[in-house]
Amino acid sequence: MKAPSITKIDFKVFLDDFRNLNPKDVGAWPIVPRVTVLFGLFAAILVAGWWFVWADQLDALAARQQDELKLREEFVAKKKQAVNLDLYVQQLSEIDRSFGALLKQLPNKSEVESLLIEINQSGMGRGLQFDLFKPGQEISKDFYAELPINVRLTGNYHDFGAFAGDIGRLSRIVTLNNVSITANPQTKDGSLVMDAVTKTFRYLDDDELAAKRKAAQAAKGGKK
Repeated sequence: MKAPSITKIDFKVFLDDFRNLNPKDVGAWPIVPRVTVLFGLFAAILVAGWWFVWADQLDALAARQQDELKLREEFVAKKKQAVNLDLYVQQLSEIDRSFGALLKQLPNKSEVESLLIEINQSGMGRGLQFDLFKPGQEISKDFYAELPINVRLTGNYHDFGAFAGDIGRLSRIVTLNNVSITANPQTKDGSLVMDAVTKTFRYLDDDELAAKRKAAQAAKGGKK
């Protein structure tokens, strides 16, 4: 039994077909040249479409896909915020209440004098002798003013500790700073001398806050 013969391709015939083409009579061309030119035109159209149209469109598509990812991330973040909104509102309310409670511990301008008297009486009530009680210059902060008071007391160590405890139990905020305790050089009875800076605070009233904001705006405008 003979094996099937393999048809041999005569490339010379193909080349002759291309050599004898008449560009003015395309309809008379052999099938191979016509198919080859058709595929060539198709490939040229694809390349031209890619270069002039599809490349920009693909770049735009990639950019839109990146925008979509960003929008999804923003959506997820805002959704989490919306889900936790009630919790945030509750936390803000608690912060407002805590801030209000702290603010009530700051005296206003008219209450500072009575607070100074309380500090003085706290020391005298413990048997301490005030050698110095000198309020300093107020230091203005964001919404409150700090009033330092330089004090020097004579007494014993136990009374100093009791005085510090009394200061901490006052209804208003009072702190002891830069405390220094030394032996009393004027006596030999074992008494001590305590130098300290007592600081109290008061909140600024509406007029003071308005003046502070006005001064800040004026200073900001002067820098321009």
